[in-house]
Amino acid sequence: MFNFTKKNIIMIWIILIVFMIIGWAVGARLKSKFKEYSKIPTTSGLSGREIAEKMLLDNNLIDVKVISVQGRLTDHYNPLNKTVNLSPDVYNGRNVAAAAVAAHECGHAIQHANAYSWLELRSTLVPIVSFSGKIINIVFLLGIFGAGLLQMFSFDTVLLIVIAAQTMITAFTLITLPVEYDASERALIWLKSTGTTNIAETDKAEDALTWAARTYLVAALAAITQLAYYIMLFMGRRN
Repeated sequence: MFNFTKKNIIMIWIILIVFMIIGWAVGARLKSKFKEYSKIPTTSGLSGREIAEKMLLDNNLIDVKVISVQGRLTDHYNPLNKTVNLSPDVYNGRNVAAAAVAAHECGHAIQHANAYSWLELRSTLVPIVSFSGKIINIVFLLGIFGAGLLQMFSFDTVLLIVIAAQTMITAFTLITLPVEYDASERALIWLKSTGTTNIAETDKAEDALTWAARTYLVAALAAITQLAYYIMLFMGRRN
């Protein structure tokens, strides 16, 4: 019968809390970096919107639109409607932080246009990962509150389901890494080669994007750790 022991639950919570703290620290550092670099104007004087539009035009992406969305650090590229969505600070900003973010999101648009394999694979996994996350949440909620439904299955069976779901989530976080790093690399190369940012500004843009990428790295490490724990838990029952 399915039953999480107190030790199992404590270990899962320890893993979650540790990586929540690490994620918070990295996120705080990221916000600090963007706040610092948002005070440094670029020599080109272009706004985030203008930089995005110029980068898209330079790459012949005339069907991609640049729009403003509400929020802070809500910047993203939407492949469904081909829009580069920039937060107000980035859309209107004429500073290093805005330049870095705007160019990075255009990097994703270029990936999409070029059918970048890692981006396509990540897009394919989105619905599977969403379903996997729901499965894990349901299993643990029912497990914690001792719902009779899970008692129909053995612990090993439910654990294998959790491992399968966590494997998909882990794969998604790992696939996200080359997607994000590649978009940043495309952004930095374009910013420097076009003179949109000078050498010093490009270095600062790279620093900002590096910290942004580290948030994805933490997520990947957290997913790997959780998966490793579930596998060790299952293998331990085999011995």
